[in-house]
Amino acid sequence: MNKFLLSLPALLVACVTALPANAQDIKGNAKAGEKKIAMCIGCHGITGYRASFPEVYRVPKVSGQSAKYIVSALTAYQKGDRRHPTMRGIVDNLNDQDIADVAVYYEEHGKLDAPPVPGKAADGNARAAALVKKGACVTCHGDSFSKPIDPSYPKIAGQYADYLFVALKSYKTEGNPTWGRGNPIMGGVAKQFSNAELKELAQYVSGLPGELKTLPQAILR
Repeated sequence: MNKFLLSLPALLVACVTALPANAQDIKGNAKAGEKKIAMCIGCHGITGYRASFPEVYRVPKVSGQSAKYIVSALTAYQKGDRRHPTMRGIVDNLNDQDIADVAVYYEEHGKLDAPPVPGKAADGNARAAALVKKGACVTCHGDSFSKPIDPSYPKIAGQYADYLFVALKSYKTEGNPTWGRGNPIMGGVAKQFSNAELKELAQYVSGLPGELKTLPQAILR
């Protein structure tokens, strides 16, 4: 068996416990978060909005995402484990309470008219199924890709395919001071695939029903 897969349980524990204890203990407030999203809505509050760095892609749907994952992601941008100039500029203006409030707001925001999610994702074509198996994707993201084994992992079913592709490639990027993501689990997974395979995997996951959406915030309605 692939040595990476054998070490996966230990890496899972390390990843789940990597979030600073103080960040885990802070309780977010959705109403407070609604007042702190001015820097978020210009991208994440516009359906289909496209970023242009490091290439053109739709920014991710964040309404309905797990608050714990949003906290983990934003904290990673602050620490430099995720590298993106725009996101770093935004999170540098947020403290731990701000991050917790924004995260809970987006989790709650996505529950509006949330569609039911099947317990297991529909099978893709044989090639997609083989890629999912090779990456052991359901080990972390769950059978539906909307119910990860820990809320610090993202829901990815129905996420934009172009975003997923760029995100997956970012885990393969090394030595770039302005772009890339450092994560031992996802780095090991992504590096097993060619970019063409990552694109096909992203297309499959994007086509699954999920809870993620882009909902315009009140200031943009």
